[in-house]
Amino acid sequence: MASEEPEFADVSIGQTVYDESGDELGTVRGVDDAGFYVSAPTGTDPLALTDARDVFGTAYVMWRCWECGEMGEIGDELPENCPSCDAPREELYYWAED
Repeated sequence: MASEEPEFADVSIGQTVYDESGDELGTVRGVDDAGFYVSAPTGTDPLALTDARDVFGTAYVMWRCWECGEMGEIGDELPENCPSCDAPREELYYWAED
């Protein structure tokens, strides 16, 4: 039995993506070797960091820099810039670390 190759979508940052049913998933906010990340569509309820911790189980919700990979604890919000490489806040994303 032959295995099927995974199908990869051609996406870019800022593009709106949809599921198979045509429901909006959100806007692409980042792409890496593992896939792409979306921001939730307008009108959805935001997930509080305490809720996110419950979703991830024992993982810690942190921030991570797209530019250099630096990670740090989230205080009340993301830092203005990466303290390691000075990348702007837009280059930081939430990360679950266990």
